[in-house]
Amino acid sequence: MSEHSPAPVIKRRDDIEYESVDAADGLSKGVLLSGADGTPHFAMRRFTIDPGAEVPKHTNAVEHEQYVLEGEYVVGIDGEERTVSAGDALLIPAGVVHWYRNESDDPGAFICAVPNGDDTIELAE
Repeated sequence: MSEHSPAPVIKRRDDIEYESVDAADGLSKGVLLSGADGTPHFAMRRFTIDPGAEVPKHTNAVEHEQYVLEGEYVVGIDGEERTVSAGDALLIPAGVVHWYRNESDDPGAFICAVPNGDDTIELAE
Protein backbone atom coordinates (compact mmCIF):
# COMPACT_ATOMS: atom_id res chain seq x y z
CA MET A 1 0.00 0.00 0.00
CA SER A 2 1.49 3.36 -1.00
CA GLU A 3 1.39 6.42 1.23
CA HIS A 4 -1.44 7.86 -0.93
CA SER A 5 -3.60 4.75 -0.96
CA PRO A 6 -6.50 4.45 1.46
CA ALA A 7 -6.43 1.78 4.14
CA PRO A 8 -8.73 -1.22 3.58
CA VAL A 9 -12.05 -1.03 5.42
CA ILE A 10 -14.59 -3.67 6.36
CA LYS A 11 -17.73 -2.23 7.87
CA ARG A 12 -20.01 -4.81 9.45
CA ARG A 13 -23.77 -4.79 8.97
CA ASP A 14 -24.33 -4.01 12.66
CA ASP A 15 -22.09 -0.94 12.38
CA ILE A 16 -24.28 0.72 9.74
CA GLU A 17 -26.91 3.05 11.15
CA TYR A 18 -30.05 3.80 9.16
CA GLU A 19 -31.91 7.06 9.49
CA SER A 20 -35.10 8.44 8.00
CA VAL A 21 -34.69 10.84 5.11
CA ASP A 22 -36.47 14.13 5.83
CA ALA A 23 -37.70 14.60 2.25
CA ALA A 24 -39.90 11.48 2.25
CA ASP A 25 -41.80 9.39 4.77
CA GLY A 26 -40.85 5.74 4.39
CA LEU A 27 -37.37 6.34 2.96
CA SER A 28 -34.33 5.36 5.04
CA LYS A 29 -30.61 5.72 4.34
CA GLY A 30 -27.55 3.93 5.66
CA VAL A 31 -24.07 5.15 4.72
CA LEU A 32 -22.08 2.03 3.87
CA LEU A 33 -18.80 3.79 3.04
CA SER A 34 -17.85 7.44 2.64
CA GLY A 35 -14.97 9.88 2.88
CA ALA A 36 -15.19 9.48 6.67
CA ASP A 37 -14.13 5.85 6.12
CA GLY A 38 -11.27 6.89 3.84
CA THR A 39 -12.92 6.35 0.45
CA PRO A 40 -11.03 8.62 -1.95
CA HIS A 41 -13.67 9.16 -4.64
CA PHE A 42 -17.14 7.78 -3.92
CA ALA A 43 -19.62 7.26 -1.12
CA MET A 44 -21.80 4.15 -1.12
CA ARG A 45 -25.20 4.24 0.54
CA ARG A 46 -28.10 1.83 0.95
CA PHE A 47 -31.66 3.12 0.78
CA THR A 48 -34.89 1.35 1.69
CA ILE A 49 -38.31 2.39 0.39
CA ASP A 50 -41.31 1.22 2.40
CA PRO A 51 -44.49 0.02 0.67
CA GLY A 52 -46.57 3.07 -0.28
CA ALA A 53 -43.66 5.50 0.15
CA GLU A 54 -43.07 8.32 -2.33
CA VAL A 55 -39.95 10.43 -2.78
CA PRO A 56 -40.82 13.82 -4.31
CA LYS A 57 -39.40 15.11 -7.57
CA HIS A 58 -35.93 16.51 -6.99
CA THR A 59 -32.49 17.06 -8.47
CA ASN A 60 -29.04 16.40 -7.06
CA ALA A 61 -25.87 18.35 -7.76
CA VAL A 62 -23.95 15.09 -8.37
CA GLU A 63 -24.56 11.96 -10.43
CA HIS A 64 -26.06 8.84 -8.86
CA GLU A 65 -25.32 5.27 -9.83
CA GLN A 66 -27.82 2.85 -8.36
CA TYR A 67 -28.26 -0.91 -8.14
CA VAL A 68 -31.62 -2.35 -7.07
CA LEU A 69 -31.15 -4.97 -4.35
CA GLU A 70 -34.72 -6.04 -3.65
CA GLY A 71 -38.33 -5.27 -4.33
CA GLU A 72 -39.95 -3.45 -7.20
CA TYR A 73 -40.71 0.26 -7.38
CA VAL A 74 -41.27 3.07 -9.86
CA VAL A 75 -38.47 5.48 -10.72
CA GLY A 76 -39.24 8.65 -12.60
CA ILE A 77 -36.31 10.13 -14.49
CA ASP A 78 -36.61 13.30 -16.54
CA GLY A 79 -40.37 12.94 -17.02
CA GLU A 80 -40.46 9.21 -17.82
CA GLU A 81 -41.49 6.54 -15.31
CA ARG A 82 -40.09 3.01 -15.28
CA THR A 83 -40.59 0.08 -12.95
CA VAL A 84 -37.32 -1.33 -11.63
CA SER A 85 -36.62 -4.51 -9.70
CA ALA A 86 -33.77 -6.48 -8.15
CA GLY A 87 -30.76 -6.66 -10.45
CA ASP A 88 -31.51 -3.45 -12.37
CA ALA A 89 -28.92 -0.65 -12.51
CA LEU A 90 -29.53 3.07 -13.09
CA LEU A 91 -27.53 6.17 -13.88
CA ILE A 92 -29.13 9.44 -12.82
CA PRO A 93 -26.99 12.30 -14.14
CA ALA A 94 -26.42 15.40 -12.04
CA GLY A 95 -29.21 17.96 -12.33
CA VAL A 96 -31.81 15.54 -13.77
CA VAL A 97 -35.24 15.57 -12.11
CA HIS A 98 -36.10 12.18 -10.59
CA TRP A 99 -38.47 10.62 -8.04
CA TYR A 100 -39.47 7.24 -6.57
CA ARG A 101 -42.75 5.54 -5.67
CA ASN A 102 -43.20 2.10 -4.13
CA GLU A 103 -46.61 0.85 -5.24
CA SER A 104 -45.96 -2.74 -4.11
CA ASP A 105 -46.70 -4.47 -0.82
CA ASP A 106 -43.00 -5.18 -0.26
CA PRO A 107 -40.13 -2.88 0.66
CA GLY A 108 -37.58 -1.93 -1.96
CA ALA A 109 -33.86 -1.41 -1.45
CA PHE A 110 -31.02 -0.08 -3.55
CA ILE A 111 -27.34 0.79 -3.36
CA CYS A 112 -26.45 4.32 -4.44
CA ALA A 113 -22.91 5.46 -5.23
CA VAL A 114 -22.16 9.18 -5.45
CA PRO A 115 -18.98 11.22 -5.68
CA ASN A 116 -17.61 12.37 -2.33
CA GLY A 117 -18.32 15.97 -1.39
CA ASP A 118 -21.35 18.19 -1.22
CA ASP A 119 -24.57 17.07 -2.87
CA THR A 120 -27.12 19.84 -3.00
CA ILE A 121 -30.68 18.53 -3.25
CA GLU A 122 -33.35 20.75 -4.83
CA LEU A 123 -37.03 19.84 -4.70
CA ALA A 124 -38.77 20.21 -8.07
CA GLU A 125 -42.41 21.08 -8.72
